[in-house]
Amino acid sequence: MRDTKGFKAYRAVVLIVLGLFVLVPLYVMVTSSLKPLSDVQGAFTWWPSKITFDPFMDMWKTVPLARYFVNSTIVSVAATVCSVAIAILAAFAVSRFRFRGRTAFTTTVLSTQMFPGVLFLLPLFLIFVNINNSVGVQLVGTRLGLIITYLTFSLPFSIWMLAGYFDSIPRELDEAALVDGCGPMGALARVVLPAARPGVIAVAIYSFMTAWGEVLFASVMTTESNRTLSVGLRQYSTQTNIYWNQIMAAALVVSIPVVIGFLLAQRHFVAGVTAGAVK
Repeated sequence: MRDTKGFKAYRAVVLIVLGLFVLVPLYVMVTSSLKPLSDVQGAFTWWPSKITFDPFMDMWKTVPLARYFVNSTIVSVAATVCSVAIAILAAFAVSRFRFRGRTAFTTTVLSTQMFPGVLFLLPLFLIFVNINNSVGVQLVGTRLGLIITYLTFSLPFSIWMLAGYFDSIPRELDEAALVDGCGPMGALARVVLPAARPGVIAVAIYSFMTAWGEVLFASVMTTESNRTLSVGLRQYSTQTNIYWNQIMAAALVVSIPVVIGFLLAQRHFVAGVTAGAVK
């Protein structure tokens, strides 16, 4: 009984510490976005001397935030759709068929997750430059190039997770669909995908969040016209001033789509990740 009470107390302390670790920075961000610039640049205070919503209005004028928002939305949605579509087909093939090189393919896909993304930055940049020189297709400084870049590191994990989820779906469902006259693609569309909806949603959320918040590749692969939000937030820092209150306000606004999407689909996301990680 004492051990149970001690464990409960320990758990409560850990949860409180973790909660403070998350909530305190969020509180500072929210209050800083409601402060005048003079308050943010002065000595730190836990509460604004004057609450103002001007940072939420001015942040759209200081930098072209709306254009960055559109660029991020287009790139993230396109990367998510392509990643999910390709991962479904690849994972279905890995899960349901036996072919030469299957083990090597799955091992290669999983091994790419061991390397940091910075290792792929220069090779991808050189590949895009050579493609432009050879066939005249501009990829550096375009949305298309950024979408392809995001696919290179979202696809491996998506394929691996979906393959694990497809393995958890009984093959008898496929066989029943084949008996009813469906081909492999028909069985995938009519039987496997409806049963794998949590896994597909988990992959979509992962791909979207990866593309939405990525900074390193977006810093190199974009120009002023197609810059994304994660890079565009740096424009609030100029040679003469740093608009900290507008940065905080913009950070809150750009986080809203991801937070809402995650909250709406968190049940499917947890189920998809759990089933895809355990075979």
